[in-house]
Amino acid sequence: MKHIIKYLTITLFAAAALCSCEEKYVTYSDAEYVMFADTLAAYPVQKDVDFISIPVVSTVIKDYDRTFGVEIIDKESNAIETLHYRLESNTVTIKAGENRADVRLKGIYDSIEAEDSLVVCLQLVMNQNLEMPLYGQRTKVELVKVCPFDINDFSGWCMFTSMFLYQYSATQSYQRLIYTEPHPTMENTIICRNWMADGYDVTMTFHPEDPLDRVVTMAQDQVMSDEGSFFGTVYGDNNLYVKNSSLNDSYFYSCGKYLFLWCEVSVKDLGDIYGTVGHFYNVMEWVSDEEADRLKREEGL
Repeated sequence: MKHIIKYLTITLFAAAALCSCEEKYVTYSDAEYVMFADTLAAYPVQKDVDFISIPVVSTVIKDYDRTFGVEIIDKESNAIETLHYRLESNTVTIKAGENRADVRLKGIYDSIEAEDSLVVCLQLVMNQNLEMPLYGQRTKVELVKVCPFDINDFSGWCMFTSMFLYQYSATQSYQRLIYTEPHPTMENTIICRNWMADGYDVTMTFHPEDPLDRVVTMAQDQVMSDEGSFFGTVYGDNNLYVKNSSLNDSYFYSCGKYLFLWCEVSVKDLGDIYGTVGHFYNVMEWVSDEEADRLKREEGL
């Protein structure tokens, strides 16, 4: 379900061309090559964004416009034109004095499901001499549906599944039905009531700025439980502390109303780190009130 991975295969020529945003053009060779900046890249399809811009770059600057055809390679695509997307134009023009232009593609938001893995293969139609050896003239565009972020989508009843509970719970139960609500003063933050243990609440903050890299974080040094509830003894100050894992990032998904969380659990003694218990994978999935009632009744959660 993870559509976050970005595929970037950019040559030195392409990278140099993209630096033109500073209005300084660098040419590394007298040879003229034209190509897509990425051979494979993921792009978000959002409800309020009309077009995706797919960069085409040249290794040199000319004092005249250069227009190239853009065609769809159906046999290497599984997205369907006019159903999942449409091209704004079948040509792209690099203007005189520039070394970049954009092919514009519109993803059709309502026709794409969150779980879809859709790819469009595009090819530049141009003189064969302009094709860079070993690089080619094609790109594959992955269309990733990204739903609008609303903090209220991550409030209410939530099925919490934790590898920490799997390893340390006295009842050997690795799932809890918890309740979450928006924080009254902290933006894009929720309070998770009785998260890992009864009587202990933690907060999580959502970062929706990058549609393809929607990270969720935890503040440092939150107390998630006493030690005795899980260990049967006390090693430090009788608190179990939780924070972001330093090994893995955590992500949330607005379309499915769930998140994957990596956390680090530790024990302290007189304010100093006494020992790290471990890094644990967790899944949180929000459910309806009706589903929560069923889980309480049938599963005893």
